Amino acid sequence: MNRLLSTARWDASLQYRNGFYFVSAFVAVFFIILLRQFPSVDWSYWWPAIITGNLAINAFYFMAAIVLLEKGEGTLEAQVITPLRPWEILSSKVLTLGLLSLFETLLIIVLVQGVNFNWLLLVSGIVFYIAMLSLYGFFVVARYDSISEFILPSVVWTLGFSLPLLYYFDIWRNPIMFLHPLQAILILIQSAFASVPTWQIVYGFGYSILWTGIAMYFSLRAFHKFVVVKEGVRRK
Repeated sequence: MNRLLSTARWDASLQYRNGFYFVSAFVAVFFIILLRQFPSVDWSYWWPAIITGNLAINAFYFMAAIVLLEKGEGTLEAQVITPLRPWEILSSKVLTLGLLSLFETLLIIVLVQGVNFNWLLLVSGIVFYIAMLSLYGFFVVARYDSISEFILPSVVWTLGFSLPLLYYFDIWRNPIMFLHPLQAILILIQSAFASVPTWQIVYGFGYSILWTGIAMYFSLRAFHKFVVVKEGVRRK
């Protein structure tokens, strides 16, 4: 636990020095000013789409940026020879990104709508979303060494993120969408603002836990393959 907390402090410092906190603050201020221009809108309906869209950037692209920064500085490879375990290195990044995104999201919602929502379900949805997508972001970016190599392929890697919104907005109400890893998280976020069947909340927690575990497993494999043994890493 002490190693994890020490690593988290290092990651938070790295994120602060490289402007992640300033970007997050700018986004929060931008959304608060923009959304408050429409006081008559029922934001409880739109929050799931707004939140998941913003968190996709905070999780996937922020994780990618952190990993590429550390690769450029050589600190990620240096951590391999320390007593830190791979799961501690990944968990630290997920924890710091999660806290940053959680504070940003709650600040936007509270200042635009107020506190009239289910905090437990919303916080749970945000935590699962950040954990799953940031781990997925590590899995993807681990094979790249520079932003120029990563940025174009990242568009392909993120194509499926918004598919659950097709179900949410009644564009494509196919039950097969419940197999999508992010569908469960979208339901948890939705349930924080509107009533949903109990079985969907149970599904939301259970399926989110399952896919977060899967994301961690494949991220650890990517860590070993591309960071530890450097198999197939694309050189600059």
